[in-house]
Amino acid sequence: MATIDYYTFPLSPFAYLAGEQLEAVAASHGATINYIPFDLLKVFGEQGTQPPGKRHPSRQAYRLQELARVAKMNGLEINLKPAHWPTDPKPAVIAMINAQSAEGGDLGKLTHGILRAVWAEEKDISQLEVIEACLTAAGYDASVAHGDAEAALAQFERNTVTAMDAGVFGAPTYIVDDQVYWGQDRLSYLDAYLAENA
Repeated sequence: MATIDYYTFPLSPFAYLAGEQLEAVAASHGATINYIPFDLLKVFGEQGTQPPGKRHPSRQAYRLQELARVAKMNGLEINLKPAHWPTDPKPAVIAMINAQSAEGGDLGKLTHGILRAVWAEEKDISQLEVIEACLTAAGYDASVAHGDAEAALAQFERNTVTAMDAGVFGAPTYIVDDQVYWGQDRLSYLDAYLAENA
């Protein structure tokens, strides 16, 4: 059975625009998903990549056009300039990591729900009540948001090192075996690889 390492960041618009396609691809091939939240901004800093707001105006304008196009193609709502972006991702990260050892929920739904809160629902994921609602909607107890923050953030740091060691430079990134797929528009390539190798 194949395992997909899914490197994600709770403020990434392109991770949001993947919707739940990854989960559908994994299910169709009997693959499992290893959800790995990592610090994309730290990776940008380590690798010399400018964050979106510091990129050349032509790149910023193109990014907004592309976000709108992909959202339309994928049937997803999007606010191109959300009210609460950027914001502190740590409460979301803590919930995502602690949920991995919690009972009864769906990590895919939680991950997408947090991203949707930012990019479609004008919610601030730095607020615990927003994270609690995402947890509940994904089948978890809201108390997961109040789990061991120190341990979760230490795991977040380890995930970030692991991401860089694996060659990750953006989100979403999907890795199977030695194959790296960057971007929600590479899910069809991942699907094809699993069809041949799962």
